[in-house]
Parts: sequence; structure tokens; C-alpha cells
Amino acid sequence: MSVMISEVYEPLKDAGVSEEKAKATAQDLADYENRFAGLEAGQMLLKRMIGFNLAFTMAILSKVLQ
Repeated sequence: MSVMISEVYEPLKDAGVSEEKAKATAQDLADYENRFAGLEAGQMLLKRMIGFNLAFTMAILSKVLQ
């Protein structure tokens, strides 16, 4: 079952776009939205990993350079 964005579907229908094209467009936009949400989650994980790595590296350097 595909998700559809009603904020896109309804205006397309009101503008005279066919039912099939309006549904397809709304579903395609929902798919893109889901992809970007997944990318944002992966990006947050990478940021946390880099932060941890930086903190760990700084801790090691402070011990080595004492």
C-alpha cells in the first residue's frame, strides 16, 4: 500500500489533473520524502560517529603529549 500526500493530491485534482496522474504524483513525492528522512537519519549517525572519534582522538593526544 502506497502512501500519498493529500496536500499535493487535492490541489492537483482541483486543477483538473486526472485521478491517476494526481495519485501517482502524490505517491512519488511521498516516496522522495521517505528517502530523504532515511538519509537524514544516516547523516545524524555519521555526525555522532565523527564527534565520538574526535573526542577519543583528543583524549589520546592529551595523554600522549603530557
